[in-house]
Amino acid sequence: MTVTTITDAELTPKDYASDQEVRWCPGCGDYAILKAVQKALAELGAPRERTVFVSGIGCAARFPYYLSTYGFHTIHGRAPAIATGIKLANPALDVWVVTGDGDGLSIGGNHMLHVLRRNVDLQIILFNNEIYGLTKGQYSPTSRRGTHSPSTPQGSIEAPVSPCAFALGAGARFVARAVDTQQPAVVALLKRAHAHRGASFVEVFQNCVVFNDGVFDHFTSKDVAGDAQLHVEHGKPLLFGPNRERGLRLKPGTVALEVVPVGPGGVPPGDILVHDETNRALAQLLVALEPPAFPVALGVLYCNPATSYEADVSAQARAAGFSGEPADLGALLRREGTWTVAE
Repeated sequence: MTVTTITDAELTPKDYASDQEVRWCPGCGDYAILKAVQKALAELGAPRERTVFVSGIGCAARFPYYLSTYGFHTIHGRAPAIATGIKLANPALDVWVVTGDGDGLSIGGNHMLHVLRRNVDLQIILFNNEIYGLTKGQYSPTSRRGTHSPSTPQGSIEAPVSPCAFALGAGARFVARAVDTQQPAVVALLKRAHAHRGASFVEVFQNCVVFNDGVFDHFTSKDVAGDAQLHVEHGKPLLFGPNRERGLRLKPGTVALEVVPVGPGGVPPGDILVHDETNRALAQLLVALEPPAFPVALGVLYCNPATSYEADVSAQARAAGFSGEPADLGALLRREGTWTVAE
């Protein structure tokens, strides 16, 4: 009998698909993200037995069922906290967090803040469709003012949360953005996030065809994408447009960005800002850009590595003399500082 052994390097995207029926609404952007994740895992040669996906509640939270890896479907908003425990218990595991704009930024906002500021080595994918899809279309933390929903029949009066601005404000060391339908870009960003040591935050603009269809059409539709999207790349000028005929520069005498024509009749190419993904201030300016005055910035907006949380925890334990040997609970209870309570 011949036995064929498949190595991790030979795995295909299909090898990361589970035997569970994928159940999202037809046309949902989640399908595209699932395919991108499976493709990224295959290209990384990720060992399935050392890969863990953790989710909370919402449409995106079905993810662990659809991947042939380990997974935890946890409770609303708590995926970052549980993922932190997994990573601390076994730092050798490759841990991914899958969440949505409601799960991750409403009830889970506090947990998201702390996992980012602590810089736990996790890949966090936040699906942003600006709505609560699973519970039938209520407005979410990222919904824009004026959004009509069952919970805001007269239109939302709240200012929305910008996921990437939130991540930068929380101290995230890796922040990136992509559009669900742009498969090569999503796969590339997931691989970059995986290579980063520390918390990686990737926002994916994702369409909800039932409750918020077309909410991102103003910058994702093919007829406007060239003018409305800025794909940033470290060390490259911030150019956009169908023929890269426009760019961003600092408005003279200010720290604000402005759009200018480039080339004949416009500014010289040397005046255009060059993307520096290690510059947090620049990332904050890019995150704030919105159509129609500016394009939406996509790609790795910020990447400036620092020691990860679990690495610091392990170093502190070693410095304190913890060898990793099994502890003797009895000896701990009987050591100095104990006393006997008389009857």
